[in-house]
Amino acid sequence: MTARPRSHRSGGSGRGEDGQLMVLLIGYVLLALLVTTVVTAASSVYIEHKKLLSLADGASVAAADSFTLGQLESASGGPTAVLSAGRVRSTAADYLNRDGAFARFSGLAVSPATGSPDGSTAVVVLSAAVHPPIVNFLVPDGIQIEATSTARSRLTR
Repeated sequence: MTARPRSHRSGGSGRGEDGQLMVLLIGYVLLALLVTTVVTAASSVYIEHKKLLSLADGASVAAADSFTLGQLESASGGPTAVLSAGRVRSTAADYLNRDGAFARFSGLAVSPATGSPDGSTAVVVLSAAVHPPIVNFLVPDGIQIEATSTARSRLTR
């Protein structure tokens, strides 16, 4: 006596597997939406940081140009450019006002670290809040970003 292999029916096999493809599709769609949301939010923060950095660059150049003439370097030398911390801060704030930056950035502020550490370099530190799209309800105050830029004053002939 030989045993015959059992045959599978082609019609209704796997009754417990009905609908599993739909669950997989819903899961993949949700995963794709989550990844898209994260990439969009991260891109928004990155772009706003680059804009803030560009603004800080302009403010630091304007602040570096606000120098006053100082003492002679040597008996045969010329005058030097001297920057004060207060003047750097006020020039940076004036630049931001003239540029209309306070209307473009949420929570824009000139950091107390803005100044001139050595009397010839203008350091401008700006901070602002970014409100990424889609996930804005998760972070109602926004994500704080900071940009630092330096510019040096130097007199040449």
